[in-house]
Amino acid sequence: MKPFLDKDFLLQTDAARSLYHETAAPLPIIDYHCHVSPAEIACNRRYDNIAQLFLGGDHYKWRLLRAGGEPEDLITGKGSDFEKFQAFARVLPKAAGNPVVHWTHLELRRYFQCDLPLCPETAKEIWDTCNKRLDGLTVRDILRKSNVTALATTDDPADSLEWHKAIAADKTLSTKVVPAFRPDKAIHIEKPEFTSYLAKLSEAAGHPVKTLDGLFSALESRMDAFAGLGCVASDHGLETVPYADGAEALAPAVFEKAVRGEALFAGEAEAYQTAVLLFLGRSYHRRGWVTQLHYGARRGVNSALAARIGPDTGFDAIHSGECGRNLASLLDSWAKDGTLPRTVLYALNPGDDAMLDTVCGCFPGVYHGAAWWFNDTKLGMESHLTGLASRGLLGSFLGMLTDSRSFLSYTRHEYFRRILCGLLGAWLENGEIPYGETTLAGLVRDVCHDNTKRVFGL
Repeated sequence: MKPFLDKDFLLQTDAARSLYHETAAPLPIIDYHCHVSPAEIACNRRYDNIAQLFLGGDHYKWRLLRAGGEPEDLITGKGSDFEKFQAFARVLPKAAGNPVVHWTHLELRRYFQCDLPLCPETAKEIWDTCNKRLDGLTVRDILRKSNVTALATTDDPADSLEWHKAIAADKTLSTKVVPAFRPDKAIHIEKPEFTSYLAKLSEAAGHPVKTLDGLFSALESRMDAFAGLGCVASDHGLETVPYADGAEALAPAVFEKAVRGEALFAGEAEAYQTAVLLFLGRSYHRRGWVTQLHYGARRGVNSALAARIGPDTGFDAIHSGECGRNLASLLDSWAKDGTLPRTVLYALNPGDDAMLDTVCGCFPGVYHGAAWWFNDTKLGMESHLTGLASRGLLGSFLGMLTDSRSFLSYTRHEYFRRILCGLLGAWLENGEIPYGETTLAGLVRDVCHDNTKRVFGL
C-alpha cells in the first residue's frame, strides 16, 4: 500500500514523476483570480491560532462541517476557535474521496511541517504544533513560501482601493498584487439593493449616476482608477449569461424605470444586463484587459441561513439552466464589432464543459477556464482536462487559480499540477502521445505558468 501524500502523490508513472518534480513543482504561481483580502496583505496579518488561518473564510470546509451535522456555532458562530478546530477534526475522517481531505493535509505539511492525519485523536497535538509555528507565518510569509509572484484580488468598482494603494506604495512586498474589476452590483438591476448601490458608485466616481450614460461614465472613471493600480482583468459572476436582441435601445428606459423604483417586466432586466455587458466588453477590449465570465451559481439556496450569516458562506449550488445560445451571441456581438476582449469562460455546471470547449474554438482569444468551485476536485479536474484536450487545445489552457478567500489555498496549485502531470505521464507511457518528455515539459510550463503570464500580462 502506498503511503498517504508521499512525494509521488497522484503520480503513477515515471513520466508523471519526472514532469512534476523537474518541471511543474519549481514553477512560480500566478493567481489570476482569487478572493483573498488586500487589507490582510497590506497589513501583513498575523493569526492568533491555526483555526483562524485554517478555517476562516473557507466555505469548502464550512460545507463539510454542516454536512457532518455540526452546529452553526462551531462553523461561523460563537464557538471558540479550538472548538471549531475540534469539530473539523471530527468531520474530516468521514470525508474520504473529498478533495478537502487532500487540501487539508497538504496545508498541514507544506506550511506547518505536520504529517499527522487530522482526526479527533490528533486534533490537540496538531493544534499545539501548528500554533507554535504561527509566529513565522504571516500572510506575506505564506505568499513567499508558496512562490506566488503575482495575484489579482476581486474588487467592486465602488471600492476605495485604499489597500491596493498601500500595497502599490510598499516596495518590500515580493508578490505583485493588483485589483480585478468586478461590477456585478452594477449589472444586477433586478436586485433590491441596486439603487442604493448606485449611490455608492456615484460617490466613488465623484458624480451622480442618474442615467445609463451616467452609469457608463462612472464605470469608466472607476476603470481608470483600477488601471492606475495595475488592473489587467475584470470578472463577472452571473447566474445565467444574458443576451437580448436590441438591448442597447431598450436599456436606457429600463434603467430609469428601476431608478424610479418601478417593477421590471419579464425580459427588461436581461435587456439591461446585455447592454451593460456589451459596453463593458468594448471598454475592456480598448484597455487590453481580460474579461472573465463565471456563470451557473445559484446563490443563497438556503435563504434563511444565507440571510442570517451572509453571502459567500457556503449556501450556493449549481444552476442547471442552459445558456449556450446566449453566451455564443454575446461573444459574437463583440466579435462583429471588432471589440471582443480576451475572455475566459467558467461554467459551474460540468455539463456545460463540452459546449464551452466548442464555443471557445470559434473565437480566437477566448479560453475555457479552470474547473471551477465544485469541480476543482481530482475527478472534476481530470474530466475537465481530458475533455479540453479531446475537443480543443490543451497547450493553450490557462491552468489553475485559487478562487479562494484562504491564503493556504495555494496548495491547490500543487494539487492541479500533480493531476496534470499524472494525466500526461499516463498518456505518454500508454503510447497515446508521440512526443517525448521534453515536448511535454514545455506544455506543462505553458499550462502551469507561461500562458497565464502571456494572456494576463502578470
